Parts: sequence; structure tokens; C-alpha cells
Amino acid sequence: MEKDFFQTAASPEAVGISSGSVQKLIDSFNESGLYMHSILLIRHGRIAAEGYWAPFTKDTKHRMYSSTKSFVAGAIGLLYDEGKVALDDPVHKFFPEFPPETLHPYIRETTVRDLLTMSSPHITTYSFHKDGWVKSFFEAKPNRPGGTVFRYDTSATYILDVIVERITGQPFIDYMKDKMLREVGFSEDARCVESPDGYSWGGSGLLCTTRDMARYAYILLNKGNVCGKQLLSEEYVRQATSKQVPTSHCRQQPNSYGYGYQIWRHRDTAFTFNGMGNQIVMCYPEQDLIFVCTADNQGIGYAYKVIYDAVYHEIVQTLSDAPLPDNPTAFEALQNTISALSLQLPEGERGSPLQKEIDGVEYVLDENPMGIEKLSVSFRGDGGVLRYTNARGDKEIPFGLGRYKEGEFPETHYSGNRIGTPLGRGYRMLAAGVWPSETNLVIRVNIADDYFGNLTVALGYRGDKIGVTMDKFAEAFLDEYAGIAGGAKKQANQ
Repeated sequence: MEKDFFQTAASPEAVGISSGSVQKLIDSFNESGLYMHSILLIRHGRIAAEGYWAPFTKDTKHRMYSSTKSFVAGAIGLLYDEGKVALDDPVHKFFPEFPPETLHPYIRETTVRDLLTMSSPHITTYSFHKDGWVKSFFEAKPNRPGGTVFRYDTSATYILDVIVERITGQPFIDYMKDKMLREVGFSEDARCVESPDGYSWGGSGLLCTTRDMARYAYILLNKGNVCGKQLLSEEYVRQATSKQVPTSHCRQQPNSYGYGYQIWRHRDTAFTFNGMGNQIVMCYPEQDLIFVCTADNQGIGYAYKVIYDAVYHEIVQTLSDAPLPDNPTAFEALQNTISALSLQLPEGERGSPLQKEIDGVEYVLDENPMGIEKLSVSFRGDGGVLRYTNARGDKEIPFGLGRYKEGEFPETHYSGNRIGTPLGRGYRMLAAGVWPSETNLVIRVNIADDYFGNLTVALGYRGDKIGVTMDKFAEAFLDEYAGIAGGAKKQANQ
């Protein structure tokens, strides 16, 4: 369990936020079909609103993906404050196994600052070299001089966290706990997925809670000073959260306000952390406001815009400098909404008359990209089981009808705590089935483990024939679950 750091406000109104505005914020997410997991609003150091879409809770250690990068920037800042790293140090200084005379000039001249600002000489170098990601960075051919132009490069962040871990001898997040994060009640069991080299995957691997994200953001929002302690120098925080490079040429994020040190700039003086799937922190210094959310909106291209616009229009633009009058009716309605939050379902009905006809019927599929030879669906009560056979044997995905059922995804070869090393068990999954029409069954599978991803299986029935589509949105897994197939009922002689 986490140590409490933030106190909860009596109501959003107590810190100048309307309960009705928070209600509109949540409604906009739900009505847009987003797969949200949590939201947290903090103003003046107090929790104004907090909600979790079941089965997620405030204690869930959630994968934060690229928001991890903003933490790595803080770890570099701590070393900078200690005089152990200078921002204009050449990166190769910390990697003596790569003598400068052997390096491409673009690599040799790249500095720590260049990596912090995503002005590295690469786009990405992952898996470029079989001997590991560090070697890949130094031996892959660069495409531009460091320090010239912004281009998002997760391998740059990785090299930064390796620098931290080589100097400190511990995972970067543990170093940050020792130096500053414990001061704000950061979770002791927060950790980071490892790279194939054994270092933390600082570009994407942090697992912590929604409140943990806010705790770190609170340090930056307060210029490094919390409760009278200067945990990170004001000078470094100012640089990290200011525009260091332009990003107007880059549309990878729903803004073009520039980039600091592994931190995105936003409107006016705001800055943000952004992680794949919408692990987002927005900090508004002038309004003393922090917004945090977690989600898995991979595959929903409009999700970033919905979230950013809703927070700005429903919350930021409606803030009051002073407490608002109590509004018990709106506050109670908001609390009821928050208590009833549950993971978004695909649109459709809980059942169809066709269920009886197809219950347990096996279909043989034509050759297909998924390598699935046959499949069937069985129904029992308010749930069902998708059964199929692929190259790795017989598989089952249990699902609820019009509700999520928890289980293990039936593949054991995906990565565990170290990238590239199989976990040996199935990832935790939440699966639900709905009928968008009487002849179409859609099964949504949400992977919710140390890795997040989603799979949608759509089955369409016509007489004794079946059509199957599978769409997956996940980084480096579920690859064999993407494609289209057709087939027919298994005949007695098959």
C-alpha cells in the first residue's frame, strides 16, 4: 500500500473546480468510447477528484510506457545536481568500451543534452544488434548530427537511463526513490521492466500507480521544492520543463509546443508526460493543477485529442482562483458516477438467437495469417469460450457476455520482466463478448499485465460459413493475432 501524501479536498469546489466540470470530463471520455483506467485531478496539493474504471484501483501498478522517459530526465537531473553528469558531456564518456576514435562522428559528438531533448543522431536502434541495445546505439549508422533537430527516439532515453545505472549502480527508479521520491510517498514496489541488456527499460518500462505519477509531477510543478526541501534544483527543473527544441514539424503528439528534457510542452506554461495508450500527466503551473490518467487506447487515433481538449475546456478554462460555493447535488452525482466506473465495453447486445445454432460448432478455416486451423464458440450462462487451434496447440479465451471476465491469455512465450525472456505464463486478460448484430459476435480482449495491449476478434456467420477478423494493438506481442480468415462448418468426414 502507498503512503498518503496528498490530502483529499472536501469537494472539487473547495479547490476551485466545479463537480459538474469533472462530470463532463468523465462523460466525454466514456461517450467517446475510450478505454480509460484512471483519472486524478490535484489542485493546490489536494486531490480534487479521483476515479478508477473497474477492475483498476488506486493500488494498481500500471505500465506507464513513454511517461517513463520523464522520470529518467529527473534521474539525470539528480546526477547533474551532484556534479556527476554535465549536460554537455559527450555520451561516449560513460561507455569506455566504445573508444571515441572508433565511433561515427555524429555519435562521437552527441551529448547528454542532445539525448535529453530527443535531438539524438538516431530515430531508433532497438534490436539492431544481437548483442544488445547499448551496442546497437553506438554501432548503428546515425541519420543526422546530434543536437540539430528533434525526432522522437526512445533509444536516446534508454542510453540516458544506462548512464544513470552505471554511475549509481542501481535501477534508476530506485536511485530516484533514495534521492527524492520517498519524500512524496512514492510506492516502494514501483519498478521498471528490463531491457535485454539487463538495464531498466527507461524509455517505456515503469510500473507505478496513478498517484505515483502525480507525486513526481508535483515535485516538478513546485520547481523541485517540496515541504521546504529542494529535492531537485530549480535550475534543472526550469530547463527540463521549458521549450528546448521546436517540434512544430513533428505530429507525433497532439500539440507542437516544443520539447524540454524528455518532457513535452503544452499550452502556455503547461508541460506533459505522454505514454503510449494514454498514460498522461498534464501540469499547469499557473493554475497549480495536475491531471493524470491511465488507459489503453492503443488503436484509437483520436484519443489524445479527446483527452487534451476535454481537460483544457472542461477543467482548465473553468477554474476559479477562489473556492466555489458548495454544490451538494452535483458533488453527489459525481461521486455516484465515479463509484460506478467500469472498463468500456464494445457496442452490442449481450446475446443473440444465433447462439443456440453455433454453440460448440467447430469451423475449419482456410489458410490464414494467424495460422488458426479451426475454431468454435461455446456459451454457458452469461459467458462463453472461444476455442481455437494454432501452431502452438489448442487454445481457449473465456469471456463474459456484456461484461469482462478475467483470465490468462493462452500464450506463454511473450516477454516477462526482461524483454526477450519469455514470461512462461499467460498475461492477465479481461475479455468480453457482445453481439453488434444477430450474426456478428465481437470479443474484446484487454491485456492488463506488465504489458498492455488489446485484441478484437470479430466473427461473422452466414449459413454454414464463417468470416473472422483479428485486429491487435500492442507493442511487440500479439503479432500472430492479426489478419482475416474464412471457413466453414466441420463436416463429419473431416
